[in-house]
Amino acid sequence: MAILSGIHPVAEALRSRHPMDRLLVAQGAGGPRLQEIIDLARRSGVPVRFEPRSALDRLAGSTAHQGVVALGAARQYSDLDAAAAAELIVVLDGVEDPHNLGAIIRTAHAAGAGAIIIPERRAASLTDVAAKAAAGALEHLPVVRVTNVNRALEDLKKRGFWIYGLDERGDKTYNEVDFATPTALVLGGEGKGLHEQVRKHCDILVRIPMSGKISSLNVSVAAGVVLFEWKRRRSKRS
Repeated sequence: MAILSGIHPVAEALRSRHPMDRLLVAQGAGGPRLQEIIDLARRSGVPVRFEPRSALDRLAGSTAHQGVVALGAARQYSDLDAAAAAELIVVLDGVEDPHNLGAIIRTAHAAGAGAIIIPERRAASLTDVAAKAAAGALEHLPVVRVTNVNRALEDLKKRGFWIYGLDERGDKTYNEVDFATPTALVLGGEGKGLHEQVRKHCDILVRIPMSGKISSLNVSVAAGVVLFEWKRRRSKRS
């Protein structure tokens, strides 16, 4: 992940629309030049976080960051309008491991998904690690970052999407469901699954039947199982 520090380098990167994961501002720092950077970031949809100055010192590797550090993204994020024409969108509810994020992006692209939606907070972002795990799929599959997954699901419903949540407590197994088109498949975070409110926004909850004593699969593996079932069914309908 590229790290920029200092008022002038960060401002220029924002003006040139360089892909950014987030902007960190030292708590208590101020002034018109710093406020201009904050305004630029917000207009560009770059999340702004206020952190202790010591945290910025560690990231920048010095104290000469002038109260601002920007973390670059491996790729530019897309927006929901550009992705909503897809037949299949994958929504990630708090996947925190960048390796899993990259693996899901790679699998989703191979299965025919048109976009990935990730939350802004408490989730992995498009770091170099995620890009490497995606093995080139980021060049072809847009990733949309939203401030609230629940609102994104509401938006998708208004656009005609059926929302399928993968949950070990689902009433139906993934191979019993006749996926409606367009489809939004929602996957929960590692070890936590879907958040309760996200679960309530799903039209149908599906599960992967398990044998043995392990109750669930790694989220990227589970994604592959369900996504290629969706692809198989779509191929049969074509």
